[in-house]
Amino acid sequence: MNVRELIRRMSTANPGWGAPRIHGELGKLGINVSETTVAKYMVRHRRPPSQTWRTFLSNHVKDLVSADFFVVPTATFRLLFVFVILSHDRRRPVHFAVTSHPTAEWTAQQLLQAFPWDTAPRFLVRDRDGNYGKTFRSAAQWLGIEEVLCAPRSPWQNAYAERLIGSIRRECLDHVIVLHKPALRRVLRSYFDYYAHSRTHLSLDKDAPIPRPVQPPELGRVVELPEVGGLHHRYERRAA
Repeated sequence: MNVRELIRRMSTANPGWGAPRIHGELGKLGINVSETTVAKYMVRHRRPPSQTWRTFLSNHVKDLVSADFFVVPTATFRLLFVFVILSHDRRRPVHFAVTSHPTAEWTAQQLLQAFPWDTAPRFLVRDRDGNYGKTFRSAAQWLGIEEVLCAPRSPWQNAYAERLIGSIRRECLDHVIVLHKPALRRVLRSYFDYYAHSRTHLSLDKDAPIPRPVQPPELGRVVELPEVGGLHHRYERRAA
């Protein structure tokens, strides 16, 4: 590999490095070129050098939660708003609440209920919905949470919460008729209990958010346990 190719490779692999940094690294390899030459052959990045969004999520997965809203229509064509908070570490739903009139004050109250005492995470990923507002920001600051805002119209930046909401719709809400707010709370409570304790996830090596022990054949026969009103089932071994 010649010097020109090495400079290009270094600048591509390390987008945060400038010419002085690459020049110093080349010096440690015994390559004697000027800093001007390094600057000439560096690959120019269109984006400003910064940590990618995916890298940020990966590096801080244990300190991150996501928050999001989604809308559920009732049988009488009323709209109910569901607020969910998801822990990135084990894909575990931390908190959910239902309201017909979301406000900044209501949303801030949900954040305080989700993280009592010293359980608050370091970062919270959310979009720029107006339901958060100044009161929510103040509550997050009081809890010591740093808010990480998604770019406008970029739901992929809140992918974990969006995926959870998609699962809720496909695996639960698309199969039931919601009559009113208490009924929606009951259905979601049942689904979240199944999601946290029973549902396996590819990203968790096919384990549940709250880990399930492996049950060897010697524990007994397989039994089927209905969950979420029979929409899903959990399978366990029971002694005869």
